[in-house]
Amino acid sequence: MSIMESKVVFVGAGNMAEAIAAGMVRAEFCAAEKIVMTDIRPERLSGLETDLGVSTSADNSVVKNAEIVVLAVKPQIMNDVLEDIAPVLRKETLVISIAAGITAEKIERALGEGTRVIRVMPNTPALIGQGASGIAAGRLADEADLEVAETILGCVGETVRVDEKDLDAVTALSGSGPAYVFYLLESMLAAAEEMGLEKETARTLALQTVEGAARLMKDSGEEAAELRAKVTSKGGTTFAAMTSMEESGVKPAIIKALKAAQMRSKELSG
Repeated sequence: MSIMESKVVFVGAGNMAEAIAAGMVRAEFCAAEKIVMTDIRPERLSGLETDLGVSTSADNSVVKNAEIVVLAVKPQIMNDVLEDIAPVLRKETLVISIAAGITAEKIERALGEGTRVIRVMPNTPALIGQGASGIAAGRLADEADLEVAETILGCVGETVRVDEKDLDAVTALSGSGPAYVFYLLESMLAAAEEMGLEKETARTLALQTVEGAARLMKDSGEEAAELRAKVTSKGGTTFAAMTSMEESGVKPAIIKALKAAQMRSKELSG
């Protein structure tokens, strides 16, 4: 399937859908005139037409002409959306879902026998082309379908293939992951304020520290524990901080938090 020649319909036009569509156009994997985005908010559709040059509609039946449909609605309304598009969706259309917790089997069942489904769990850094997406094939999706999904999500960041059973863990790790980093930054900046650092100075230092640490781990190929040990001299300032975190149970709390996110993702699929 040639992406450039494919008509792609986004059912749902939230921030993630906009990010993916913009990435596709920016990377020249799909022309703007080949993209249609649906939403119930006229002002949202008008803004997308102006900003991206895509076509828009308030009617989900436009999926009838699509080669690729991206389901980008909240999990809570997915049932209604699937019921809406099932009568008009062509069986040869590839369906890509970015809804957390909604299984490929559930989508396949709702849309009818023969539907090919790819599930994707992206995250919000896709908004700036730095996303991380886990991609899993449904029962009938093949290698070519996976490659299409990788091409699309590759426009907004990195992708990894996983088994669908692992998507709840992916959701907990990278899907919700940006919030954990923001929470860490929030805490670091609160501490900096208490220690008397000027706000913008603290922000610059904290952001570069997080970005630089991530880049160092990525480029060096070393494990997090190894890198942490290298900067934690016994009796030093980092050692004092790490000892305090260990005594406060920070690591077990983080592990518990990710497992809570995983469980919630599983609940959404029920």
